[in-house]
Amino acid sequence: MKVTFLGTGTSQGVPVIGCTCPVCSSLDFRDKRFRSSVHIQIGKLSLVIDTGPDFRSQILRAGISDLDAVIFTHEHKDHTAGLDDIRPFNFKQQRDMPVFGKPQVLEQIKREFAYIFTGKRYPGVPQVETVEINESPFTIEGITITPIPVMHYKLPILGFRIGDFTYITDANNIPEESLQLIEGTEILVLNALQKESHISHFTLNEAVAMAKKIGAKQTYFTHMSHKLGLHNSVDEELPEGIALAYDGLQLTLD
Repeated sequence: MKVTFLGTGTSQGVPVIGCTCPVCSSLDFRDKRFRSSVHIQIGKLSLVIDTGPDFRSQILRAGISDLDAVIFTHEHKDHTAGLDDIRPFNFKQQRDMPVFGKPQVLEQIKREFAYIFTGKRYPGVPQVETVEINESPFTIEGITITPIPVMHYKLPILGFRIGDFTYITDANNIPEESLQLIEGTEILVLNALQKESHISHFTLNEAVAMAKKIGAKQTYFTHMSHKLGLHNSVDEELPEGIALAYDGLQLTLD
């Protein structure tokens, strides 16, 4: 399994438009963050979790030429807005794109991308096959994917576990039942928005505490805002086995 972080930023991305803070002004490539998304390659199977507004640029930068499915964590715009850019995959692969999500996620997508689902579709619009999922494990071409229910303030959303890799973003609470599903994972990805308290995201300290509780061999933080601080400075402060992810980071798991 090869995992590529396509984006590790929060809803506004980093740099933020009009901001001149040290992070937004940084020349370190690790401080340039597209909206959160991850690509997973397992043999020939190519998956993306979330298609945010930067999806096209992310796919081009990562050199991804084939895509078998899209999985959505939740319906917020910074995780869905790039769905239209699956069209080149439709054209190249000559098939509909399976799109996996909870019923409320798919309903939101059908409202926001109504032109995809209308009876008389304009030529060239994205071709998708919506696949409803819930909190039960499901498979894509023989690969088992386990949803991890978490809370994004009052909104129930999903993280996902594939083998020994677990990906959770936009959470501020992980129920005990979900912690049991994560137990034994080797690589954990967890959101860490900023150092100050936030209504719907883990802070840096909260994310560190949760990472220690879960006890994965290695934890990477994602969905980070410019308020978190410079990558190099924050990364040096983290405990062993915990690190900041960055756009373009690749991991290989057996």
